[in-house]
Amino acid sequence: MATITAPQDVFIKPGRKPPQRARRWTRSRLKRAIPAWIGIVVVLAIGIYPVFWLFVSSFKTQREFVQESTFAMPESWNFDNYVEALTTGDLARNFLNSVIVTAPSLAAILVFGLGAAFAIEVMVWKGRNLTLLLFLSGIMIPGQMILVPLFIAYFNMGISGTYLPMILTYAGLGMPLTVFLMTAYFRSVPREIFEAATIDGASMLRSFFSIGIPLVRNALFTVGLVQFLSIWNDLLIALTFTTNPDLRPIQAGLLNFSGEYGQVNYGPLFAGVFMNVFTLLILFVLLNQRIMKGLAGGAVKG
Repeated sequence: MATITAPQDVFIKPGRKPPQRARRWTRSRLKRAIPAWIGIVVVLAIGIYPVFWLFVSSFKTQREFVQESTFAMPESWNFDNYVEALTTGDLARNFLNSVIVTAPSLAAILVFGLGAAFAIEVMVWKGRNLTLLLFLSGIMIPGQMILVPLFIAYFNMGISGTYLPMILTYAGLGMPLTVFLMTAYFRSVPREIFEAATIDGASMLRSFFSIGIPLVRNALFTVGLVQFLSIWNDLLIALTFTTNPDLRPIQAGLLNFSGEYGQVNYGPLFAGVFMNVFTLLILFVLLNQRIMKGLAGGAVKG
């Protein structure tokens, strides 16, 4: 009868050194991993150092910006620049204006864009391909070309000097890309799911709210973040439709730190930019898992 014996190097007694072959394998693996780790450190340095430099610069005085080296550390770490940015620069009001403009614009883009994508891709009706083509043609139109006609239209409607021109413009410009992306995500959902729901007696609205939205929930977060960044970081539309300085969002409000003759108040400006960047970083950290799932979901055919 044949007997089975265990290899001698499988069991290692406590206190004994591992076999020489295992140590050579570890060194070889370490040699292969070193270039990858060096590359990761370089990429992290390239990504993190600008944020660190922005944070450090937000504590410098005007004299340090003008006379000292660009990469020098600040002499003191007080928050005078942040206080001046929020009070004298009225940056707190600009943050509030950005929230007032971004929230309804983003809600309109997601609600109407998601509904249009569901109707185009899931429902069967005549003319849906032409409708999708019309939405896609909106991506090709540069936003700069329609600003003057929109400004005249808003003035004739009597809504100039309010938040409505910015909200309507952001919602309209964000619809084509949202419909295009959400249509692609709905295309990856198996049709058998909606057919089974219809056989069970579910209406189209029930299928949309109970099946369609939960299945593309992560993709909705991804598209929502893309549109949020596009609206929050916009400067052109904000400058075009805000004749009243009290309505300026954050990006246009940063121009308050520039003087009439090109003189820039660097300390409060860097403090304002860092607060804006830090807010966006916090939002990305909170939603990064859903964003990754949404990107992966669109690449897999269900």
